Amino acid sequence: MPEQISEPTSEPNYAHGVYSGDGKALFWLALRTGLLTVLTLGIYRFWAKTRIRRYIWSSTGIGGARFEYTGTGLEKFLGFLMAVVILAVYLGLIQIVLFWFGMTIFATPQSPEAALMQTVGASASGLAVLPLIFFAVYRARRYRMARTRWRGIRFGMDKAAWGYALRAMGYWLLTILSLGLLLPLMTFRLERYMTDRTWFGDARFRQDGRWTALYGKMKHLFIGLALIVVGIVSGTLASMHGGLIALAVISVPVGLVWFVIGVISYRVQSFAYLARHKMLMDRVAFHAHPATKTVILTYIVGSIVLAIGLSVATGIFGGITAALLSGLDLGASSGQVQPGMIPAIVVPVLGYILTLVAAQAGALAAITQPILKHYVETITVINLPALDRVHQRAADPGADAEGFADALDLGGAL
Repeated sequence: MPEQISEPTSEPNYAHGVYSGDGKALFWLALRTGLLTVLTLGIYRFWAKTRIRRYIWSSTGIGGARFEYTGTGLEKFLGFLMAVVILAVYLGLIQIVLFWFGMTIFATPQSPEAALMQTVGASASGLAVLPLIFFAVYRARRYRMARTRWRGIRFGMDKAAWGYALRAMGYWLLTILSLGLLLPLMTFRLERYMTDRTWFGDARFRQDGRWTALYGKMKHLFIGLALIVVGIVSGTLASMHGGLIALAVISVPVGLVWFVIGVISYRVQSFAYLARHKMLMDRVAFHAHPATKTVILTYIVGSIVLAIGLSVATGIFGGITAALLSGLDLGASSGQVQPGMIPAIVVPVLGYILTLVAAQAGALAAITQPILKHYVETITVINLPALDRVHQRAADPGADAEGFADALDLGGAL
């Protein structure tokens, strides 16, 4: 169990986030639940995610009070089954409509025209699923809020998933058409839509601020893009007139790395800006100052540790497999089963599964949890005494309990 949450400040008007989770404890929890998930052919994953969330929520505290996660694996499993049935009927109807218009994505095209119709059909099927993806994103967040308590008070969100889905599609279209220049608009408006419909007890959250302020958080994205463009232009000129080849060779890879850093920086700093401009019942404010450098270093160090661990595991299982194979007569008839053949097949398969589960558990403990700890410990709640006026809200049934998110493979978020 995580250690007792303690508040690091004596100032009654402020409360800083505290995270007390332990990397080793989380790793072994994720490893055990991951192996149970494999043994149950994936069914236990709903209970596994629930246990991991309970550990992380209970390790997180503000103002001396821990968060509680009250969701259950059973309701997530039942929600998943319900979502699968609905998705199967919906997608089946889509395929019937496409077949009616002569478009199918299953048959082998016999002509260029048929190939074109198949491409159109596949694109239409993808677009038909897109609203459900955004719908699932909102419903998943609503479920997590409904199953989270702090100071004994439940969080919650309004029923507005379809409104979010329609807006998300519109803003994504604008972002694509503007070649990414309207990304801050999409980030701000979609977060404001969800924040303005989020509650803590009977107190409503509100998202303030300006979407144009997020352009300052994109500076590293712009630098990375500029370097890539310079490299491409230099390469084109070098191929036509010679020279500038060194600039092209350097600018493109540096620009790509800088662009990736820019993506991480934008996510971190846009989160910080949006958090600093949230209000709760016009009385409680928030402050957040996560550092992009810390997040990137955590990614790098965690990835190196995982790579070393995977290399060691691969070497061990590879050596065992080689030793088992060395005792076999590989030139024997393929229909003849040799005594050592089954272990030579089973060991690498089990080794691969165990390595995969361990890698997922390691990523959670070495990358996800340290980054989460950094975010939590850089958050401050301002005017904490005002929360004494908040009263309990009615329980939310949880709807599909993230079923659509799990069915669409969007349920990986903590």
